[in-house]
Amino acid sequence: MNKAQSLTTRYDPRELSDEELVARSHTELFHVTRAYEELMRRYQRTLFNVCARYLGNDRDADDVCQEVMLKVLYGLKNFEGKSKFKTWLYSITYNECITQYRKERRKRRLMDALSLDPLEEASEEKAPKPEEKGGLDRWLVYVNPIDREILVLRFVAELEFQEIADIMHMGLSATKMRYKRALDKLREKFAGVAET
Repeated sequence: MNKAQSLTTRYDPRELSDEELVARSHTELFHVTRAYEELMRRYQRTLFNVCARYLGNDRDADDVCQEVMLKVLYGLKNFEGKSKFKTWLYSITYNECITQYRKERRKRRLMDALSLDPLEEASEEKAPKPEEKGGLDRWLVYVNPIDREILVLRFVAELEFQEIADIMHMGLSATKMRYKRALDKLREKFAGVAET
């Protein structure tokens, strides 16, 4: 066993901060993956929840999570730490969700265009009904994709507004404004449902 190998076996990854795990990954990858695996373990559940709420189904969310984990694995050596690891991770996640969402939308449009039966065409829409899901999922269908992502990053990933703004390449005030408007829209919708 050489000196580098003996150093990597003498730590418990669960006791290290994200920054320490990133530093270890810089020296260990691709021979040793302990630090990387711990980072993924810490964020795996939230990562999946963010993807599932954004994309609306578990199958696509699982695919995107796998893609994100691969991108993190191959990108970790180049991550410079200018932002928190968590922010960088969700930035990758956001971009992958957008890509998947566009892919699915194009596929749906193609299916609609190829469909000759209007009833079959209508069934392709498959928009989730609010009463089928509870909690946040129930209301996310009422906001546009950008506002949905802001709400998901805020409530599910528990990111600060500045982190969300960085991930979405928006100004801080624009992010806060969209967040507030989305919440106002949902409160309005909820008030209407509660009255009926």
